[in-house]
Amino acid sequence: MENQTPNPFPEQEQTKVLVGTLSEVERVAFYKKTYSHVAGGVLVFILFEWLLLQSDTIVDFMLSMTEGYKWLLMLGGFMLATNYAESMAMRTEDKNKQYLAYGIYIFFEALIFVPLIYIAAFYMESGPEILNQAAILTLALFTGLSAVVFVTKKDFSFLRTGLTIGFFVAMGLIIAGTIFGFNLGLWFSVAMCLLAGGSILYQTSIIIKKYGVEDYIPAALGLFASLMLLFWYILRIFMSRD
Repeated sequence: MENQTPNPFPEQEQTKVLVGTLSEVERVAFYKKTYSHVAGGVLVFILFEWLLLQSDTIVDFMLSMTEGYKWLLMLGGFMLATNYAESMAMRTEDKNKQYLAYGIYIFFEALIFVPLIYIAAFYMESGPEILNQAAILTLALFTGLSAVVFVTKKDFSFLRTGLTIGFFVAMGLIIAGTIFGFNLGLWFSVAMCLLAGGSILYQTSIIIKKYGVEDYIPAALGLFASLMLLFWYILRIFMSRD
C-alpha cells in the first residue's frame, strides 16, 4: 500500500466543481463574476491609495523605506502579507474570509504603491498625466491579453516554468541592485512588463483548471496581482521618460 499524505481539505477537494467542467453559459457567468471582482479590486485600490496619501506620517514612512536595505525589508514584508492573503483566499470556501483576504491583498498593494504614486503625482511636472496614461495603458494591455486567451482558447499554462525562473531572476537583480546601489534601469522595467504580461496570460488560462465554480474571488485576486505588477512597471517606464 502506498504511503499517501492525507489531504487537509478533503471535503473541499471532493465537492469542488472546476470551471472547466461547466457549460458555456455557466462559464461565462463565472468570468463575469471574476472580472467584476477585479474591477471592484481596482476601485478599492484607488480608495485605499487616496486614504493612505492623506496621511503625512504614512507617506514619510513609506518614502523612508525606499532607502537601501529598508526597501528589501519592505518587499519581504509585502511578499509575506500578500502570500498569506492568497493562501487564505484559496484555503477557504467562506466568502467573508475570501473577501477579507482580497481586502488584505489590495491594502498591501496600495501601501507599497505609496512612494511611487506620491513621487509621480507631486514631484513630477506632468505627474497626473503620467498616472492617467500609465493606468489607461495598463488596463488596455490587461484587457487585450485576457481577450487573447478567451478568443484563441489557447492553453498558456506552459508559461509557468518560465515565469517562475523569470521572477526569481528579477528578485535576485532587485536584491543585488539594492545592496550594491546600482539602478536596474529602463530595460529591467520593460522586461518586468513582459513578465507581468506573461503572468496575465497564465492566470487567465488556468482559471478553468485551477478554480472551482465558487472560487471567483481567489481567481480575481490572482488576476489583480498580475494587473498591479504590470501597472507598477509601466508607471516606472513613464516616470523615467519625464
